[in-house]
Amino acid sequence: MDSIAANDSLIHFNNTCYSSLNEHFKKHNFSKIFILVDENTHQYCLPLFLEKLQTELTVEIIEIESGEANKTIETCVGVWNALSELDADRKSLMINVGGGVITDLGGFVACTFKRGIAYVNVPTTLLSMVDASVGGKTGVDLGHLKNQIGVISNADLVLIDTKYLDTLPQNEMRSGLAEMLKHGLITGESYWNKFQDLSALSLNDLDELIHESVVIKKNVVEIDPFENGLRKTLNFGHTLGHAIESYFLSSPNKTNLLHGEAVVVGMILACYISTELVGFPKETTLAIKSLFTNYYGKVEIEKNERSAIMELMKYDKKNNHGNINFVLLEAIGKPKIDCLVEDEVILNAFDFYAN
Repeated sequence: MDSIAANDSLIHFNNTCYSSLNEHFKKHNFSKIFILVDENTHQYCLPLFLEKLQTELTVEIIEIESGEANKTIETCVGVWNALSELDADRKSLMINVGGGVITDLGGFVACTFKRGIAYVNVPTTLLSMVDASVGGKTGVDLGHLKNQIGVISNADLVLIDTKYLDTLPQNEMRSGLAEMLKHGLITGESYWNKFQDLSALSLNDLDELIHESVVIKKNVVEIDPFENGLRKTLNFGHTLGHAIESYFLSSPNKTNLLHGEAVVVGMILACYISTELVGFPKETTLAIKSLFTNYYGKVEIEKNERSAIMELMKYDKKNNHGNINFVLLEAIGKPKIDCLVEDEVILNAFDFYAN
């Protein structure tokens, strides 16, 4: 697969990843290398990564706990302290080996340590390959509120080696696939139609679809790096999806949802709202609901939980001037941004999802 230039980053795939990284070491006078992992990527991914490195530089490993619950400023403080104790300086290189929590948090740590050191992302989950790998969004959650603190700053390199997907459980693969399905819905039927039989996808198919998904996101981000217009379309399904994810994260009687699991619910709700408000075909909404629920199942959301979820939408980053802004679809491949939606329509969308 061809490498991709995306703003200030170069994105490499599979066999070109490590030769490009080792060449990067030679080009830049780095003082030390720091690799950020969690306990899972430390065990399953780091050995494969380290055997590919060709460098005489000192390599230090910093491990944090996995999971969205640890994507916090407190975790950043721990990593900043570790960097200081291990004598990191402004010529150090940070390499983030992991899923979206690692790449988001590690990128933020790198961008803020000593006012910024270089970093490289090595996404090891399907979600982080097709979503967190492109666009330079870094940051952490504020309590249970998603991605409230952060900066936009690109990694030097992004290395997408799909061999790491062999280490993933099925629920993590499904979570990442949700973002690819979203890319299809906002981009057009050519890409969307490739997902109509999810059970038939092979690993070779997946490699090509990942590359295409990265190109889709890269094309959007290049036009609108700071989310003033077109980039908002990438948030289709996320206004309610993030609120659902945050609600489940903060509720002791709920099992946490993976990001993609919550976004799938958000996309079904957004399709219903699109049908009600902007003319998205009803039969297409029904087909999408059927496809998604057959593959992902249904998330149980009680009627008495809906108001709390809707309250969380006010923290969505697309909001402005007190308005909650939805991304809706007029047709597949024709998103509409900054749509205002009455509470009654949202409640009806929950009924549609539940029934």
